[in-house]
Amino acid sequence: MNQTNNHQTFKQAPLMKTDVVVVGAGNAAMCAALAAREKGVNVIVLEKAPQNKRGGNTFFTDGAIRFAYNGINDIRKIIPSITDAEAAKMNIPAYSEEDYYNDLMRVTEGKSDPELAKQLVTKSYETILWMQNHGVSFELNYENQSFEKDGKRHFWGGLPVRTQNKGIGLVQQLNARMQELGVDIWYESRAIKLVTENNQITSVIVQQGDREITVHTRAVILACGGFEANKEMRTKYLGSEWQAAIVRGSEYNTGDGLEMALAIGANRYGDWSGCHSIATDYNAPKVGDFSKPGDIYKKSSFPLGLMINKNGERFVDEGADFRNYTYAKYGREVLKQPDHIAFQIFDAQVRHLLRPEYNLEEATSYQANSLEELADLIPVNKAQFLKTIKDYNMAVQEGTYNPAVKDGKGTKGITPPKSNWALRIDQPPFYAFPVTCGITFTYGGLHVSPVGEVLNKEGKPIVGLFAAGEMIGGIFYENYPGGSGLMSGAVFGKLAGASAARYAQEKAIKN
Repeated sequence: MNQTNNHQTFKQAPLMKTDVVVVGAGNAAMCAALAAREKGVNVIVLEKAPQNKRGGNTFFTDGAIRFAYNGINDIRKIIPSITDAEAAKMNIPAYSEEDYYNDLMRVTEGKSDPELAKQLVTKSYETILWMQNHGVSFELNYENQSFEKDGKRHFWGGLPVRTQNKGIGLVQQLNARMQELGVDIWYESRAIKLVTENNQITSVIVQQGDREITVHTRAVILACGGFEANKEMRTKYLGSEWQAAIVRGSEYNTGDGLEMALAIGANRYGDWSGCHSIATDYNAPKVGDFSKPGDIYKKSSFPLGLMINKNGERFVDEGADFRNYTYAKYGREVLKQPDHIAFQIFDAQVRHLLRPEYNLEEATSYQANSLEELADLIPVNKAQFLKTIKDYNMAVQEGTYNPAVKDGKGTKGITPPKSNWALRIDQPPFYAFPVTCGITFTYGGLHVSPVGEVLNKEGKPIVGLFAAGEMIGGIFYENYPGGSGLMSGAVFGKLAGASAARYAQEKAIKN
């Protein structure tokens, strides 16, 4: 098969035929393409974006990836550069498959599809090793998931590892591996229709510029994201207020794959009214800015302070849990506030503990030597703002403050409470960071089998159609454990790629 790695070469192709087509070019799609290609089939990847905006939402992630592991020895297998001396100064508690499964079920209130959840959890570590074998490098998540105490580095929250150089590194490494294995990538190529005969996929219609081209194929893997960048679909499924949400990632995730699959009888599945959304800088770009890679606008240190709306009122329990288990749902709570804005408030006691993005020049912030002065700098009801903080300070209970664990140092007698990490806001200078809601990905998707087959309304596979990543419904409901999205994309990408390759090979034999 000819290599067709750019727009011009693609236009010269009068007739296209391949074994497997992958729609999308993010983490899930590339893992699917690699898993199929390593089985010996020919693969074409269709990417709607231009090459300089490739990578989907993966490009914008900070690379944190959640997997089950038995202890530091498992971590050292994927980060072999950790020396014995370094390991002796680390505390990395084991994070078992049971821990992972329980966390997933806890944050989704038991709604996650058990079969899909078990696949994600039990296949997570072997998929990490598989990614490593394909050239993906990992590193310890020092900045965001650890604290130093008593001369040791303590990792917390079951998320000690991220991909090297965050999401942009993952995109570069997976693309390099696809090039090594001869996977064709077509940019500016939008899949617009799936063609079937007798409930079997036969081809994909691709739009490129003003041309429509038919690509004949034995199998299709849909891995082109949810509908988070589609205002009409957000309004229809999430609610009218979601028109105001900032799109944190790719502007190209507009639900194309979902609509194509539903048009041929796929079953809608999962939480179509829910999404991953976080508190992000109020002045962040309206869609992901590819010129500034990485997750630089998020504001996820809220457990160390307070979140207060324009009315001067708190509206969530900032210390309900580690940020890994609350940040993906608290963005929605910010969206509900007047003018879709809130202010994260901190004082000098915790300023040095805030995540690195609070120190970037892109971060919008206000600083003052008194709370009265701070209130004058931001658009809040000053009297209520000061009363809220006064009431909070009076409600803070004694106890030992420890941001590395759920320390139980909370409040008493106020609503909402702050359950952990409650320190009085009384040490100048004081800081305010304005945030709004940024949508990352939608939870609703297609019904798929544990090996990635897309199912119809009768629960039977649409033959030759597979899905991965955000396209899969039923795993996340209302919330998710941080780092699970990237892991789900890799696990189900690998599974879908292997399934599609196996099907394509079996069909080739029959024909």
